Amino acid sequence: MNELLYAIIFISGAVFGSFYTLAVYRIPKNIDIIKKHSYCPNCNHKLGVLELIPILSYIFLGGKCKHCKQKIRPRYLIIEILSGVMFVLLASTLKMDVYTLNLQKVVTFMFMILYFTALILISAIDNEYRTINKKVLAYGVIISLMYMIYLYIIEPTSIYRYAIYLSVYIILISTDTFLLRRYAEENYIINLAIFFTMIVMFVDYKISLFVLLVFVVEIILHIMIRNITKLKTGNKPIKFEEFPLGLYLGVSNIIVIICLNIINLCFK
Repeated sequence: MNELLYAIIFISGAVFGSFYTLAVYRIPKNIDIIKKHSYCPNCNHKLGVLELIPILSYIFLGGKCKHCKQKIRPRYLIIEILSGVMFVLLASTLKMDVYTLNLQKVVTFMFMILYFTALILISAIDNEYRTINKKVLAYGVIISLMYMIYLYIIEPTSIYRYAIYLSVYIILISTDTFLLRRYAEENYIINLAIFFTMIVMFVDYKISLFVLLVFVVEIILHIMIRNITKLKTGNKPIKFEEFPLGLYLGVSNIIVIICLNIINLCFK
């Protein structure tokens, strides 16, 4: 029975992964992500039901649009598979079991899915446009505040920790809204700090330290690779503006989640 449960969770993750690819493409372009039918961005062909099946549709179509034969980027398939795997890992982290499943685990898992959605969208959009999307960030903040209220209901002794998180949110959002906007500035670092606060809220401050450590390692590796490439090809010097820090932060969080699951499995 547990195999069936996790198979359903994987399929659900793949479906969400298909939505993520759609949302990452549409949100920055202000295209409706709910009402507007899915279509091929090359020929505007509206996708049929069989073309919308996560993972399988990509395989059966040979990675090409059925109408114009334009190649579909492999990242769509990769994101769908990884999303399914991450849903399974999140369920495993919560020790979800058919025989011991309860309302608290289900609600927590739902919050984790909503959090993972914000994590993926913020990271992927930052990778494409080097910006922390305000709409998705606002969604993440709202979800984290709702999760904070939920945690307080089931664990009221943690009120001081939640008060600190809320205070950080207020300071950062107030700085961004009232101070920086006054000078018509879009502060990437402030938005990144809000994003990290959201991560701390969901994964706890202890785990977030490991996330921060992996984040720093990723930046160092990026600089090292660029320096090596520069020596071989004579590329331009590295500029801070080209670092997709939101992507690195999101990927760091995913890496830590995967590592924690591996550790749990090894010492189970």
